[in-house]
Order: sequence, then structure tokens, then C-alpha cells
Amino acid sequence: TLLRHARTILDSLAAAERDLAGTAPQTELVRLGVFLSAGAAILPAALARLAAADPHITVTTIEGTTPTLSRALRAGSIDLALLTSRPPHRPSDGESPRLHVETIADTELAVAVQSTGEFAGRATVHIDELVDAPWIATPSSNSAPLLGVWPGLPGRPRIVHSARDWLTKLQLVAGGFGVTTVPSRLSPALPPGVSLLPVEGAPPEIRRVLVARLPGRPAPAIKAVTRAIASTA
Repeated sequence: TLLRHARTILDSLAAAERDLAGTAPQTELVRLGVFLSAGAAILPAALARLAAADPHITVTTIEGTTPTLSRALRAGSIDLALLTSRPPHRPSDGESPRLHVETIADTELAVAVQSTGEFAGRATVHIDELVDAPWIATPSSNSAPLLGVWPGLPGRPRIVHSARDWLTKLQLVAGGFGVTTVPSRLSPALPPGVSLLPVEGAPPEIRRVLVARLPGRPAPAIKAVTRAIASTA
């Protein structure tokens, strides 16, 4: 904890010293953790915005679940985390002090289906039609929610494929080998042959996109990365 605070203070002092001396900024590193779909939906645009506005900042990224990234923040192995939460939007972990969290956006979930398959030409799909559907899901532990299956699906889902990689899941959908749940903001990154359908007959499933960091005054580079994410999310 002391080392993390020391790093923040030194970064701030270095930035102030550069401002006073009028010297060009040195390269600054921000280690960013991102949740599983952010790499395709948010990260590229945010990094492009950051490169244009603050070219002296270098970002490295690691992908993980929200609980994993929260632990990484507290361990000091990353500086900033792009997380997601579901209603009622409780803190991402039960540790103290609480992480500093900023809401970036809300996104609604939808179901990815083959464009020429059973639901071809449809504008929506009813929840009852998904009960017996073949699902493509992300492997999860007992403590983590099952990603990829519609959260409010009645009964036990029929999972036919299990994959962590979004490209694998969506290509399986394009081939007609199952359906999967995705955030609607992933729409621009969908491969050919995949359509997104809102689900009728069930309450909307909204997920919140958050940026989290340790409490306290952030280093200028961390603030710049947060701004870039907020401007593109």
C-alpha cells in the first residue's frame, strides 16, 4: 500500500516538475485491466483517443473477470480496471477501503444468433424460444455468474460449447452451432453472419460499465486514461 501511494506521489511530482521546467513529458505507463468484452467494444477506440491526446502515455492491458481485476487492483498488479456490474450494482468486492469507481455507461444485453438460421429476419426473440436453445457459454467457477447464457432464462440451459474467447463464440454462432448473450455495444465488432436480437418476455438485462482504481489522488496518466475511456464508451 505504501509503495502504491509513493508511486502516485512521485508521478504527480514528476508531472509538476515538467510543467515548471517546460520540458517534454517522459513516457508514462498505465497498467489497465479490462473485462471480457471490453477488448473489442471499448479498448481500441479508447487507446486511439489516448494516443492522439496524450502520446507520452503507454498502456498495457490484461483481460479478466470483474472479481479477478478487483483483486489485481488491490494487489497493485494493475493501476486501473474497466469493470462491469449488474443490478443492484453493489461494490465489486467486500474489501475496505472501497475502490474509487466511476460509471462510464450502461449497456443492454442481447442474444447473438446466426443471421440465416432459425431466427433469420427477426427483430426480437421471445424468452420462451430460448429455453431449449443450444448455448455457447464462458466457463465459470462456482462463485462467478455463467457468462453467455441469458441471465433470466427459465430452467437449466443446454450448453453445447464452452469458450472464453469472444471470436470463438461469435464464429460458432455464425456457423449455426448455438446462440450466446452479448452486450449490445459489441454490435460493431460482430463478424458476418451474426445478428443481435433483443429479448422479449423478460425484464431488460442492463450492465453498467465502470472504471475503478484505488482510493486517493490518481496520477495524471491514470486520469488521462480514464478520460479516454469515458469519451469513447
